[in-house]
Amino acid sequence: MLKEEDTCNTLLSQKLEASLRRISFLEIENEQLKREVHRLSTQNALLRGQDSDRRPTFLLKKTQSLACNVASSQEKQLDQNNNTDENSLASDNSTARTRSPRVPKPPPTPSSFSSSSSHSSNVIKGMKPPPPPPPPPPVSWRSGCVAIKAVRRVPEVLELYRSLTKKEGRSDMKAGSLGTPSPTNSREMIGEIENRSAYVLAIKSDVETQAEFINFLTREVENAAYKDIADVEAFVKWLDEELSYLVDERAVLKHFPRWPEQKADAMREAAVGYRELKNLETEALAFHDDRRQPTAVALKRIQALQDKLERGVQSTERARESTGQRFRDFKVPWQWMLDSGIIAQLKSGSMKLAKEYMNRVVTSVKFDALSDEDELMEQGVRFAYRVHQFIGGFDEECHQAFQEMKKLACD
Repeated sequence: MLKEEDTCNTLLSQKLEASLRRISFLEIENEQLKREVHRLSTQNALLRGQDSDRRPTFLLKKTQSLACNVASSQEKQLDQNNNTDENSLASDNSTARTRSPRVPKPPPTPSSFSSSSSHSSNVIKGMKPPPPPPPPPPVSWRSGCVAIKAVRRVPEVLELYRSLTKKEGRSDMKAGSLGTPSPTNSREMIGEIENRSAYVLAIKSDVETQAEFINFLTREVENAAYKDIADVEAFVKWLDEELSYLVDERAVLKHFPRWPEQKADAMREAAVGYRELKNLETEALAFHDDRRQPTAVALKRIQALQDKLERGVQSTERARESTGQRFRDFKVPWQWMLDSGIIAQLKSGSMKLAKEYMNRVVTSVKFDALSDEDELMEQGVRFAYRVHQFIGGFDEECHQAFQEMKKLACD
């Protein structure tokens, strides 16, 4: 009897130890999946400027679906503690579904398609093709403010600004620090569970079944050469929608050495950067001063939008030397980064903000008996000076608004 009890206790102890090891293994695997979800969420935040139906939404959906599949497999495995390691490996393999090869949608038609098709038809008919265009001249990023109508410098802005600020120190310096998240070692414990993870098995399945699909996308990216940045936006949207079919774009594509990762990243960077600036332009040009709001609130709204415009322009100006060369190397449109391109439109929006700001200050000084006239005038002059230096001058309407504010300041 004692031997039988010892044998039973030994078996139960072994089963308990096996169960504990299985639970520990599943907890480690679950932690890895949480890290993957966090990585994809970060990727979604970086691409938030694009349409809501783009790749991040699909990636999150697939990650959530994958997490649900792994959770269900974990429940099944916990109920099968008496099985051997070989049976548990077989159950892991069964969770990886073999998907059918993806049939890609055709890429979007570029806006210059009609001209290129007519050129090809002329070649087919035997007509002599036109000579190639001459090489482009050296790039000059700064082409002045030719796109902003009748802008000229106004010395009175500097004089009035200095007269109001000479008694004060320069207290406009802003300091801030961005916290840098501590790096996490995402490779910890991966070697132990890599071959047993349903996530890895799903990636291997995509590598095996989607090779033709990925080779098609590779050719499309390699051959992409657009003149209009709007065509690049459409192509990137199409590309991200197609790649969202994969379980994990990065993990799958690294198994295909021909994948043009640098060109695809350059096209994404151009599309996202242009879309962010266009959204800023739309926001600035559509700005309307709501007279029902208190003056302090309205002025803060204008200042916040001006901050965004300046950050967008300065970021583009800092990056365009290196980024522009990379765009040219990959045949990605870069002309939109010129001073005469969208930057000129953003500065026009800034001019509108300056006019709205000065008009609001004048109105408050004239008709609001409770307002602090000196403080409002100082804020108005500071903002006028700031925009004047940012744009390089004022147009006629903005100059008139400044003259009216100057008249009140000098009375």
